[in-house]
Amino acid sequence: MRWQGQSIGARVPGALPGLDANDGLVRTVRTPEFAGITFHEVLAKSALNRIPAAAQLPFEWTVNPYRGCTHACVYCFARNTHTYLDLDAGADFDSQIVVKTNVADVLTRELHRPSWDHEAVALGTNTDPYQRAEGRYRLMPGIIKALAGSGTPFSILTKGTIAKRDLPLLTAAARDVHVGFGVSIAIGDEGLHQRLEPGTSSPRARLDLVRAVTDAGLPCHVMVAPVIPHLSDDTAAVDALLSRIAAAGATSATVMALHLRPGTREWWFAWLEREHPELLPAYRSLYARGAFATPAYRDDLARRVLPLLERHGLGGRARAQHRQVGTVTTKPAVTVPTLF
Repeated sequence: MRWQGQSIGARVPGALPGLDANDGLVRTVRTPEFAGITFHEVLAKSALNRIPAAAQLPFEWTVNPYRGCTHACVYCFARNTHTYLDLDAGADFDSQIVVKTNVADVLTRELHRPSWDHEAVALGTNTDPYQRAEGRYRLMPGIIKALAGSGTPFSILTKGTIAKRDLPLLTAAARDVHVGFGVSIAIGDEGLHQRLEPGTSSPRARLDLVRAVTDAGLPCHVMVAPVIPHLSDDTAAVDALLSRIAAAGATSATVMALHLRPGTREWWFAWLEREHPELLPAYRSLYARGAFATPAYRDDLARRVLPLLERHGLGGRARAQHRQVGTVTTKPAVTVPTLF
């Protein structure tokens, strides 16, 4: 969704650049419980986003109830999408949150069109549908009901423990359609987590979410992504995190190395220069070719990680793991799991 797609031409005085020519903007909200965060409530014209076939993903559609994300993960691959709104990929992405307040109603209408083929829909492929804003806006219950009520299979990937609230809805939906659920746990070390994912729930809280999901009767995939070169990629650290993930009841896991797309790359290198300037030469070498680490790095990570996944009972998708962790012949294109 670009602002231009929402606009009919009205201007909103005092709005940020990219928001002023948008009559879909209902209001801008700041509240004490979300210090430093601004919510821009909009009326969306569409909810379903088609994924190009060239992306080669296991789903053809996504729904994104929010744009921007209060998780503020330094490494977030979706940062550059905020530039489509004439906002920046750094601080604006973390603090200027677009909320599609009518997304469930629009989605319900779209799913009941005669042309809808009940193809798989994914949530959490851009920004997290269970970020903190969901506690305020409660958009996901309506989305879940719309998808399940129309007979549409769907998957969710999240770091947000707010998702526990909707487990009864998700288990009910799973009786009618396929429901995939994934939790992202990139980092086990609490100190590194606080520096790189300051707005997210702790690793321990997300492990509790994994347990809650499986206790509710749903399979739960865990994305150990991104693994951070020279900060979270040593074998012992990955092994310890996978052990905790297995103990929490996860049914499978994927391990993937950090990739640095435009927007994310600049924000990441600025953080690295402040926090770990000694690593700058290594990162310039690892990511000299673009968004992905060198094939040699990805092959080494795969070689070390695949036996760990098998040992912890999380390697049910060993072939897919080998592709996603990285080989010479295959670049990992996305950071979402195959939940269908």
